[in-house]
Amino acid sequence: MITATTWVPRGFAAQFPQRYDIDEKEFERIADLARLHLEDAKEGLEEAEAAGSDGRKEEEEGEKNGESNGAAAEAVDKDEDMKEVGDEKQREFVSLSLYTSNCPLKSGFSGMGMFGNIKGLAYYQPGEQDPYITMDLQDDDEEREELQVLGTDNLLLVAKTEDDIAHLEVYVYEDEADNLYVHHDIMLPAIPLCLEWLDIPVGGASVLENKDARGNYAAIGTMDPDIEIWNLDLVDCLFPNAILGASSEPSPASVSKSKKKKGKKKKSPKVNDNYHIDAVLSLSGNRQHRNLLASASADKTVKLWDLSTTKCAKSYNSLHTDKICALSWHPSSATTILSGSYDRTIVWSDMRSPDPTSTNPRWGVDADVEDVRWDPHNDHYFYVSTESGNLYLYDSRNSPPASTLAQSKPVWTLNAHDKSLSAFDVNPVIPGFIVTASVDRSVKLWNARAENTGGGPAMVVSRDFDLGKIFSARFAPDKEVGFRLAVAGSKGIVKVWDTSTNAGVRRAFAGRVAGVVGEEREERVVGAVEDSSDGSDEEEDGGVTVGGGDGEGPDGWESMEEE
Repeated sequence: MITATTWVPRGFAAQFPQRYDIDEKEFERIADLARLHLEDAKEGLEEAEAAGSDGRKEEEEGEKNGESNGAAAEAVDKDEDMKEVGDEKQREFVSLSLYTSNCPLKSGFSGMGMFGNIKGLAYYQPGEQDPYITMDLQDDDEEREELQVLGTDNLLLVAKTEDDIAHLEVYVYEDEADNLYVHHDIMLPAIPLCLEWLDIPVGGASVLENKDARGNYAAIGTMDPDIEIWNLDLVDCLFPNAILGASSEPSPASVSKSKKKKGKKKKSPKVNDNYHIDAVLSLSGNRQHRNLLASASADKTVKLWDLSTTKCAKSYNSLHTDKICALSWHPSSATTILSGSYDRTIVWSDMRSPDPTSTNPRWGVDADVEDVRWDPHNDHYFYVSTESGNLYLYDSRNSPPASTLAQSKPVWTLNAHDKSLSAFDVNPVIPGFIVTASVDRSVKLWNARAENTGGGPAMVVSRDFDLGKIFSARFAPDKEVGFRLAVAGSKGIVKVWDTSTNAGVRRAFAGRVAGVVGEEREERVVGAVEDSSDGSDEEEDGGVTVGGGDGEGPDGWESMEEE
């Protein structure tokens, strides 16, 4: 399934992305990351061996005391289970040991593994020519051309899980050529839940020294509590450029493990001010203070990260009483942010203040919040989608008293779908143009400024793209492709719909954007060619089917985990 998508604006991707190359500095960085995983594997191995030893002791005691055959058999089974866990940890430990020993750039590992003497081999510095290796320059030129990204291309980031393997696919969308293809992909450690594109170099002070510094990075939140940040202009990377979370620092458990007794259970991590301890459900980058990234988690906290140091700058632990699943920075008030939660409230917070209290503006809705988003064309208003299928528009200037949260009055309420409203977006180019999507498999376009509707939205068109339950629907960010909509869902396929080819859309928004009124055209939907064995012709031809769907969708984050 595809759980999240996001666009990269034109002009930010490198024209010729580079192949990943390990130098000494890069090796030191990834060796430190590998060492942390190695310590965790060692600790897990010791715990498994201790548990196996306890199982054997139970078996011996059972035999001495003349316990029943059933109890003895149970002890044997437990011992075998623990041995399997120990073997698994041993394989993980050996694998990591071989990895750290086989790299020729770090003398600290030269004595380990079968290739410990590899530093004695001669190698040539970049730019020098090895007389024993000849390469076809024509092949290099062809490969470079294949990786090229033009200034008129958009990148589309797609978080995908297939056969228990999670990865980020980086698509190139060529609008004029009607072409969508995978440029490269990145392996992820767990099921991805949210994506955010970042336009600054991460992990350095360059953005603070030079406000015009630009980058092309993706921040990814998963079922794990860590946030990984990857450079999209590097192909075939081994490790992320930065990790925001506990995995970027030595584990307190591994540091103090010598003081622990074998077999003692580790304490569950507690909510803290430095990192998340549960799945990351939402990410939001600040477009004005570009070194700031906000994250929301199932641990009920919101954390503010400084991307120049990759450290947590501030943590808010009492905004909500349940999982926090949605974040949105204010378009013009750069220090304030909206957060939405499964506690059925939305809170507007100023990140400069201490941990907020009940004085923060707060709105209540009828069901668990799915997403929140400010209106990019009028920053007094924001939208809220809920699990009940409703979409709300609120005026931030009219916040209700804390005692009347249940009666928070919206500007309007739209019953967009009969099932959970799993995705929605507000067009950044065309005022009043909204898309909603649901686990009922339908995608609907709305005119939020329609006449003769009492100020509420009017539906323009509804489509079923045969993508399964829809989990993501995002408008392209550039004016030239403002009508393009990326849609993806449970079937693991993404399609880009040029909504301007729909007659209803042209009629509804002709007066707001120049050039949308013209002759009738066939509706245009672009899909990438899938090489899955069960793919159908309908998936490949990108056809549009009118109608709805039936089928139960995931019930929030917990059901997404099950699926």
